[in-house]
Amino acid sequence: MMVVYFLVGTPLFGALLLGIVGHKKEGARINLLLSFLTMISSLYLVYLISQQQILGNDSSDFYIDSLNVYLLALTAVVGFTTAFFSGPYMLHEAKVRKLSDARMRLYHSSYQGFIFTMLLGLSTNNLGVLWVSLEGATLTTVLLVSLYRTPSSIEAAWKYFILCGVGIAQALFGTVLVYFAAAKVIPNVEDSLLWTQLFAHAGELNPVIITIAFVFLLVGYGTKVGLVPLHNWLPDAHSEGPTPMSAVLSGLLLNVALYALIRIKMITDLALEGEQTVHIQNLAGYLMMGFGLISFTVAVLFLHRQRDIKRLFSYSSIEHMGLMTFAFGLGTPLSTFAGLLHMLVHGLTKSAIFISVGHAAQIAGTQSIEKIRGLIQTQPKVGWGLLIGTVVIAGFPPFGIFTSEFLLLSSTVHTYPWLAIPLLMGLSIAFAGLFKHIQPMCFGNKPENQQPVKATMWPVFLHLIIVLWLGLAIPEQLSQWFNNVTILITGSGVL
Repeated sequence: MMVVYFLVGTPLFGALLLGIVGHKKEGARINLLLSFLTMISSLYLVYLISQQQILGNDSSDFYIDSLNVYLLALTAVVGFTTAFFSGPYMLHEAKVRKLSDARMRLYHSSYQGFIFTMLLGLSTNNLGVLWVSLEGATLTTVLLVSLYRTPSSIEAAWKYFILCGVGIAQALFGTVLVYFAAAKVIPNVEDSLLWTQLFAHAGELNPVIITIAFVFLLVGYGTKVGLVPLHNWLPDAHSEGPTPMSAVLSGLLLNVALYALIRIKMITDLALEGEQTVHIQNLAGYLMMGFGLISFTVAVLFLHRQRDIKRLFSYSSIEHMGLMTFAFGLGTPLSTFAGLLHMLVHGLTKSAIFISVGHAAQIAGTQSIEKIRGLIQTQPKVGWGLLIGTVVIAGFPPFGIFTSEFLLLSSTVHTYPWLAIPLLMGLSIAFAGLFKHIQPMCFGNKPENQQPVKATMWPVFLHLIIVLWLGLAIPEQLSQWFNNVTILITGSGVL
């Protein structure tokens, strides 16, 4: 268990340390070093789980299994690559926007604090600690969104704080209801919020109370996922905060909130298993499918109306989180496998896109889509990185996003054939919306005031190469890993 303590403790220590020295030239290097140590410990944890399946027991404060360990590794890896990009990017931002030493300390400390809250939420065995960690993630994100102290950034931070605060309050009430139901059936009342105990006694929980609790938790954590109509904070937060925050927010935090919903759905499904009708037994799945499909549909339509490049890709995040929520709500082994794969490839792709977007905005001196033109002429690596990233996120073969979407469509056709029509239409509309904006940004005439910047592009191409690899041939070990997680979630696998 020491490796888990080190994994979670490293960014916590980093947040405290960088709160003191984060303004110095070494601040970015310390941030990168701490992120590297976190990544190494996460990969070692993956190795341990591959050998012994789980780490912890039914009463442990931390519990690691095949479901959360791969998300821990994804969080740590993307956190490291984004920290590498963050150094030169924030030096440029500090110079252009005249950021004070206090704000640079705040940025680096909040970055590590943000990573800490996500790792804590993924690794804890306690539903209450999960709630605290997501509340902590909200607070650190608010500080990052308001970093530039412009009227629009402060407004976006307040909107984020209010909407997510209301959402997280709903999740707290849902958590209290779960505790109320669990305290009556779990022998040791102190263990009533542990995932392992809740899962073991799920069949004994009061189905009415658990159903109500799931609704509140879906609304609460759905706010963090960015599900419509709880999504309004997400585009503003992306457009006003520093780009490294957008990369980890879109690629990682949304996954953590969705992970919480997956765990809660597993418990709810078992609690409703004894109900007489199939519709009641699958109520949690139907709710997730409904929210997911609505979010997907609204997001693809809003892609066409955007004028800010970061808002454009924030709606793309809402689109894909809607797809993932729909996949886990559908609940078949194939759709669950597709959802797990999509969480991985979307996290890698969207973080790569936001790195490219950050450099593109610095080159043009603005985030306005209409003023970003001819990137391939100005700085080819940035232009091609943005173009290829968009091709990937649009679902082109042979990349991993195409594979996961194809698996989801296949499962949908087999289970609810009529739902495949809005999915296919939505993917086509999303493709048109993305390339309507991206084509002139990459291939348009180069403006006179557009100058190259110092760009860190290797994380972009590393992420995209991995996504390409996963699209061409998922490694057997990873495929078996996802199959084991699918069995854990649904009770049966696809292999």
